[in-house]
Amino acid sequence: MGAFGLAACAEMIFTDLPVAERVRRIDDLGFLVEIWDWTRHDIAALARTGATFSSMTGYVTGDLIDPDGADELLRTAELSIPVAQRLNIPRLNLHGTGLDGRGLPLKPVEVVTGAMWLKARGTLSRLADLGARHGLTFCLENLNTAVDHPGTPFARAADTLALVESVDNPHLRLMLDLYHAQIGEGNLVELIRRCAPMIGEVQVADVPGRCEPGTGEINHPALARALEEVGYRGVVGLEAWASGDSEVALARFRAAFTVV
Repeated sequence: MGAFGLAACAEMIFTDLPVAERVRRIDDLGFLVEIWDWTRHDIAALARTGATFSSMTGYVTGDLIDPDGADELLRTAELSIPVAQRLNIPRLNLHGTGLDGRGLPLKPVEVVTGAMWLKARGTLSRLADLGARHGLTFCLENLNTAVDHPGTPFARAADTLALVESVDNPHLRLMLDLYHAQIGEGNLVELIRRCAPMIGEVQVADVPGRCEPGTGEINHPALARALEEVGYRGVVGLEAWASGDSEVALARFRAAFTVV
C-alpha cells in the first residue's frame, strides 16, 4: 500500500455537525484533520478531541502583493504560530491574498506586476524564516481563478512553484491543490513530477463539483501512482464536499489513494 497520510477538511465534511464533532468523526475514521481560519474555532475544544491535525490557514489577514498587506500577513502569521503549536499542526497554509467567506480575494488583481512578484518573494522568505524559528512549514497554495477564486494573484501552480523555488527554504513548500490545478492548468501527472521536490502537502477534489474522487473527470488513482512514483510520502488531504454521505465520501477518497 502507498504510504500517504490521508487527511480530511473539517470545514467541508460532516457539515451537519458542530466543528469539534466533525473533527472527532474524521479522527475516529482514521484520517488526519485540516482546518481553515483558526479564529472561527474554539481551539480548546479542538485540542480536547485528541485528533491529529495536518494543516490550517497560517494567517488571518494580509497579502503578498504590497508592503502594508505583507506586514499584516506576517503579523497575523505570528499570531497563528501559538495556535498551530497548541494543536501540533506542522503546516500553515498561505494564499496570494486574503479570501472572504465566499473564497473571493479581498484585493483582486488583474495584472500581477514585477514589483508584486518581488514583494511576494521577500515576504515568503521572511515567512520561511519565521517557520524555521518555530519548527513549522508554511505552504503556498495554488488556486483557480476560473471558478472559485477570480482575481487571486499568484494563483497558478506554476506561479506558486516559481515563488517557492526562488525562496529555496525547506520551511516554505507548496500546498499543491490538484483540484484547482485541473481547472486552471491540467496535465496533472506532469505537474506532480515538476513540483515533487517542493511539495509540502497535496489537496484533492474532483472536477467539476469539488466533491470526492469518483464524482468527476479526474483519474485520482493515476495521481496516487504518480505521487508514489516521485517518492512522495506526505499527506494527501481531501478538501472536498461530500456528494452524499460523508463516510462514503471518505471511503471513496481512501480507496482512490491506496496504492497496491
